[in-house]
Amino acid sequence: MKKVLLAVAAAGMLAAAGCTTAEQTAVGGAAVGAGIGALATGKASGALAGAAIGGASGYLIGRVADRPGHCRYRDQYGREYTARC
Repeated sequence: MKKVLLAVAAAGMLAAAGCTTAEQTAVGGAAVGAGIGALATGKASGALAGAAIGGASGYLIGRVADRPGHCRYRDQYGREYTARC
């Protein structure tokens, strides 16, 4: 199981080489999350949940990294917007 998981993670990283930062970090987060979920639970469902959580977290981190010098803010109505820091 561990060899298969590592092979899938490596293939995902190679496939993401031409992607944006957000997409790359989503793939990396999903791979790490799947690994942690599989090791923690020993079940495929744990790996799947870890991949979902890791992928979403990685994507959000990557979105922030795509726009250096910009921060995310909320206006008085709770709407998010991006502006220079």
